[in-house]
Amino acid sequence: MQLDLNQLCDLLTVLDKTGISELTLKSGELELTVRKGILASEPGNSSALRATAVAVAPSLEAVASPTAAPPPAVGQNLAPQTQPPAAVPAVPAVPPPVDTKWVPIISPMVGTFYRAAAPDEPPFVNVGDRISVSQTVCIIEAMKLMNEIDADEVSGQVMEILVQNGEPVEYGQVLMRINPD
Repeated sequence: MQLDLNQLCDLLTVLDKTGISELTLKSGELELTVRKGILASEPGNSSALRATAVAVAPSLEAVASPTAAPPPAVGQNLAPQTQPPAAVPAVPAVPPPVDTKWVPIISPMVGTFYRAAAPDEPPFVNVGDRISVSQTVCIIEAMKLMNEIDADEVSGQVMEILVQNGEPVEYGQVLMRINPD
């Protein structure tokens, strides 16, 4: 499988905009693994993609970041190098502390998360808002159907909204956390 740098950059850009956290492509002698994670060594960089290509020849590693060097000329192939570049150490991400009494609102389905009923309308809830039992807190679009998600059996204050408007969500994913009354 031939993969030039422009194709790799396009792939990394698309993956960065999705909820996919890891992707592995295999073809013949080449294996490309891309993992999304946080690199603490880059201040202000909330996420970065790490791609590692493995072949029979020496390995190639690329890290996409806003400060990455410009790609080579169009048409230049991305081929394994004789000397692998210095590896970027993987730093485990430390999540912010979560109060154990906060109640999560969990996605009951796979779909697209929306904070408001329409683009020109205000969001159902914001961080800091007080909600009541069975109040609609968001919409998840699945198969062209808009499904209202309610705060089942919980009332309190919205402490975190963990998903951006228009982002894909998975079944069981935490959408927001509520500090119950």
